[in-house]
Amino acid sequence: MKARFTYLGDMLFWILVAALTAALAVILLYPLLRGAKAADNIRAGEAAVYRDQLRELDRDLDGGLITREEADYARAEIGRRLIAVSADEPAQTPKPTRHHRFTEAFVLLVLPALGLCLYLTTGRPDLPSQPLEARLENPGNDVAVLIAKAERHLAEKPDDGKGWDVLAPIYFRTMRVNDAQLAYRNAIRLLGPSPVRLDGLAETLMAVSDGVVTEEARQVLEQSLTLEPDNPRARFYIALSMEQAGRPNEARQAFEALAKQSPSDAPWLPLVNQHIAMNGGAPAGTNPAAPGADPAAPGAGPAAPGNPTQQDVAAAETMSAGNQQQMIRGMVESLDAKLSEDPNNFEGWMRLVRSYAVLNDKDRAAGALKRGLAAFPPPGEQGRQLLALARELGIATEGATQ
Repeated sequence: MKARFTYLGDMLFWILVAALTAALAVILLYPLLRGAKAADNIRAGEAAVYRDQLRELDRDLDGGLITREEADYARAEIGRRLIAVSADEPAQTPKPTRHHRFTEAFVLLVLPALGLCLYLTTGRPDLPSQPLEARLENPGNDVAVLIAKAERHLAEKPDDGKGWDVLAPIYFRTMRVNDAQLAYRNAIRLLGPSPVRLDGLAETLMAVSDGVVTEEARQVLEQSLTLEPDNPRARFYIALSMEQAGRPNEARQAFEALAKQSPSDAPWLPLVNQHIAMNGGAPAGTNPAAPGADPAAPGAGPAAPGNPTQQDVAAAETMSAGNQQQMIRGMVESLDAKLSEDPNNFEGWMRLVRSYAVLNDKDRAAGALKRGLAAFPPPGEQGRQLLALARELGIATEGATQ
């Protein structure tokens, strides 16, 4: 029975191909086949117009609208044109047929043969059809099919919290922010709040509001801090909300507190230092010799590779926000270039993935993750740490190990 349906499907495919080929041939041949007839119709139409003009000329003469001399002159001119049109008919009639024979043969025979050869060369006539059900069973790396499969599963089992937890960041990465918001809320409702879920919900709320940390997003972030007080992402966004609310002193203090708790090589430290400078403060690590400075404090020692130097910070203080952001990206791209030359730097890959994630450049973060996993494959401890970091940051790991 299955073989019979396969045979019928193949036959239907070739019938459709033949029908489309015939339709295309008709479309291409129609202007050629009607060429001679169209020319004849044009000449016949011109002759009929001239004859009508002669009859109208007689009516005008009988009505006294023109003189006989004017009528004779007009009749001679119209007659000359009528003779010229009639004289062209024998000479022009056979030309279209002789001219288009080769073209008609080309359209009817050569084009279909070329199309068939091209399909047999580059196509897969032996490949069986794969309806939606089969694609859902074996989605491969097709994100759209993976999402459709997850949505079908959740439609049948809406209380599957793990399903919502997996789908929420995928929605967010594909810019379906309203769906991501619903998925995060369902995951939190069914599995309970966690820093990763709450941070994801907050970022989704900010994406809906074009990057503004709304009051609801702030409340979600504060809830995340109650679960993980040292959560740098939540602390950063709360400080950003103060900056957006026009409270630079509070924002500066919040960013400075985050900088002090951060390791000297933290990938988010350049961005934190940028906001400290924007709010009138001195970025961490810029003046280690200042009175009262704690040499053991994070950032008090020499700047870690990839972090802004004292000259960078001094230049940043005079830059606009756009130029500061460009400078930060330049430092991250410099780290990226160094890792391309020397990929055997595990800490560098960890910092690069985090840096792109903090800059909200998910595509480059995913690219850095894939390159890092090429240098440190997942079977090893360092590769597993990279994958764990990606999951923590909400970075897609599909295809990263291939």
